[in-house]
This record gives sequence, structure tokens and C-alpha cells, in this order.
Amino acid sequence: MLLIRTKSRIFLLGLLAGVLAAQPALAQFSDSYNFLKAVEDRDGKEAEKFISEPGSVIINTRRDGTGETALHIVVNRRDETWLSYLLQKGANPNLADKKGVTPLMLATQLGFVEGAARLIKSKAVVDGTNRSGETPLIRAVQLRQPEMVRLLIKAGANPDKRDAVAGLSAREYAAQDGRNSAILGIIERGGQPEEPKKSGELDFSGIGEPK
Repeated sequence: MLLIRTKSRIFLLGLLAGVLAAQPALAQFSDSYNFLKAVEDRDGKEAEKFISEPGSVIINTRRDGTGETALHIVVNRRDETWLSYLLQKGANPNLADKKGVTPLMLATQLGFVEGAARLIKSKAVVDGTNRSGETPLIRAVQLRQPEMVRLLIKAGANPDKRDAVAGLSAREYAAQDGRNSAILGIIERGGQPEEPKKSGELDFSGIGEPK
């Protein structure tokens, strides 16, 4: 009987120790959830409460399951105000979700040029790749986004970096797509605008083309 009681006490003490050890982790998870919820709800006062804690790194916390950060949340809703706020508070623009999508890649996929520009200004890596080895520039070309292509090229994106699926670069994708001649021109000019035709110069570009 005494042996059984002793074993029971040992078991209960071990269980209690496990619960106490788990409490910090549970508290941290709870803070992460509440912070991301505040960002989702556009609750600046609540979000600031977590960010302003001394030594806090919660601004870069990730969502369970998807790996999304607060930056992913605000980029997804094309929210320039919150994007600027989080970046000013030290959010890392180069953290990818579980699919390898960075906030810059997400902004590209959404055609969110203003957001992409803000991320680049905050040192987002322009040639970062997703799981398929695609860069933001490759996706911008595939989605036929001339403004985004121009922005990325000017920011130093490499038009000759190839993806891992087709083994093609942004330049090659643009060259393959007959409807992407304008985008190919942007790449070839390094993002610079096309030079205006000189006064009196004749334009023969449409001659001989089928109607």
C-alpha cells in the first residue's frame, strides 16, 4: 500500500512539473495568437501592447499551420498603413511562409506595387525564391505586370535567374510570350522608360502586320 502511495505521489509530482514547464510555451502561443488577431482586426492599441514589451520579438511570430507573419496578413489585404507601421517597428520582410512565399512575393502575386515598393525600401530580398524557384520578377512577368517588372528591375532583380520547374528566366518567359513584348522591352532597357521618337521620325512598326 505504501509503495502504491509513493508511486502515485511521484506520478502527480511529475505531472505537475510537466504542466508548469509547459506554461511559458502556452503563454507564448497565446501572445502570438492574440498579436496576429490584433493585426487582423486592425487593432493598433492591442498590437502595440505586444510590440512595445521590452525584448519582444513577437512582431515576427508565425501563424501555426501556414507560417504566415503579420506582414503576410497586411500585404494580403493590401494595407499600406499597417505595412508601413509593422516595418517601422522592425518586422522582417524576408520571412517566408510554409510555401516559401515572402511578403514581397505575395505583393507581386497580388499586383500590390505600392506594397512591394515599401518592402523593397525596407531591404526585402528581390531575388528570393519560392518552393518552385520562382523569383518575384518571374511571377510578375508571368502575370503580365509591367509596373511591377519595372519596380523589381530597378531594385536590382536578376532577369536571368532561372526557376526550378521549367528552367526559364524572367527574360526568357517574356520572350516566349508574344503578348509580353512591352515587358520584354522593360527588361531589356533595365527598367528605364522607352525613349520618345524624334520629331519627324516615321513609324513603320505597323506596316506589313496582318489586320
